[in-house]
Amino acid sequence: MADTKELITTLAKKHGVERKSLLPILQGIVEKENFLSKDSMLEVAKVLDISAAEVYGTASFFSFLDTKERGQYVVRVCKSMTCDMKGKEEILATIESVLKIKIGETTQDKKFSLLETNCLGLCDEGPAMLINDDYFVKLTPEKIREIFGRYIRNEI
Repeated sequence: MADTKELITTLAKKHGVERKSLLPILQGIVEKENFLSKDSMLEVAKVLDISAAEVYGTASFFSFLDTKERGQYVVRVCKSMTCDMKGKEEILATIESVLKIKIGETTQDKKFSLLETNCLGLCDEGPAMLINDDYFVKLTPEKIREIFGRYIRNEI
């Protein structure tokens, strides 16, 4: 927790301690720690002098602010109707087969977490997915095996 407190103090110095600083501070924590723990949200509430409910409400509203511990790589598969029509289910089945996890799960080595997310804004190039901040489009089962092979071999 000491490291988290230091991180929050650093982020508060950078972004300020006003209510408008909440989102960038939460994003900064997720960037460093991959998720928002209960303790980190309580510390943010204390530093910004706002309620813990307000911090949790903001954190749980945005799908990219994880409140559960995730893997090193968070895989977000677009679940828009467009991606669905372009073969998202086959892509998802391939990812689940390669990683040996289902949606919402994390691999045992804590390397990958698999999630579905609302539209990624890449409808013209679907099916699409994000792995952390990198996006991949026009996915096929073959591309999925190649992409994850590179991540598993630490080539990316």
